[in-house]
Amino acid sequence: MRTFILALTAVALLLPSMPAMGAEKVSARTADKGIEVKPGTFKVLLRESATVKNKMIYLDDVFANAGEDKAGIVIAYAPDPGKRAVFDARWLYRVARTYGLDWRPMGVQDQIVVERKSQVITRDEIEDAILAALAKQGAEASMTLQLSNRMMRLYVPAGVLATVGVDDAAYEPRTGRFTAIITAPANDPRAQRHRVTGRAHKMTEVPVLNRRVLAKEVITKRDIKWLRVRSDRLRRDAIVDAENLIGMAAKRGLRQGRALHASSVQRPILVAKGSLVTINLRVPKMTLTSQGKALENGSDGDIVRIANTRSNKVIEAEVTGMGKVSVLPTGFTVMN
Repeated sequence: MRTFILALTAVALLLPSMPAMGAEKVSARTADKGIEVKPGTFKVLLRESATVKNKMIYLDDVFANAGEDKAGIVIAYAPDPGKRAVFDARWLYRVARTYGLDWRPMGVQDQIVVERKSQVITRDEIEDAILAALAKQGAEASMTLQLSNRMMRLYVPAGVLATVGVDDAAYEPRTGRFTAIITAPANDPRAQRHRVTGRAHKMTEVPVLNRRVLAKEVITKRDIKWLRVRSDRLRRDAIVDAENLIGMAAKRGLRQGRALHASSVQRPILVAKGSLVTINLRVPKMTLTSQGKALENGSDGDIVRIANTRSNKVIEAEVTGMGKVSVLPTGFTVMN
């Protein structure tokens, strides 16, 4: 027994000292939170990802626990704003060996993705800047632009003004086509220049429905809202004046938010074909009435044919209201 204990003691003396459980492990996330790390205490780890603010990538952006004396070493250029760079295991291992870091990849799948912190300039902002430049060449301020690259957007570094400058612009009024050279941020001689092409379209504001309207339903002012539509997409019979829509009835069900056409509406039918109507005759000091049958549809002010329900004699009468028509004295005499 004594011999066995002495053997174990000898083995323990020959083995290198082991660190406390968990002493070698620290995540990049922990390092990012500002927890103080003593050089040599924790194992160097590859970060999962990194976002940098300036043009350089530092050793500490890629490796956690690189040490205070090495953290600020520049190891690569950062990608352009809005772009990202992927560094593979082979490149990372070379960097670690160059600067004496105790790190080696576990496999070829080890990598890090580095992104450049940036601001996004949207397509709408780009279009607004170009339209302001084209207005000086005859384009209307109410126009809308259609860029050839509909997915276009620009990126500028964080911490600078996200502005768009138009260095040059050309506009053809007949076709609406334009070409512009833009930069972002504006007035920055180091900014990259982009060539943008597209077309400028005239816009027309038209009344549309703010709800679905059923067939024969009368449209009121409360049913209308206004929408800007490209002029070249409007039909010739498109309704552009709300006065030509209010008080009209839908010939069929109409959807909301769409330009309406003259063929889609009609004046409300006050006298329906085949319905019984009241015929009025007004003469001095007397009003005479009779009953007839409408032979056709009629709206307010229309002249329609009316048949006597007894004699079947036909006269023409003016529609004056719902189920009501008016005739001249001669017509009323014929009716009777």
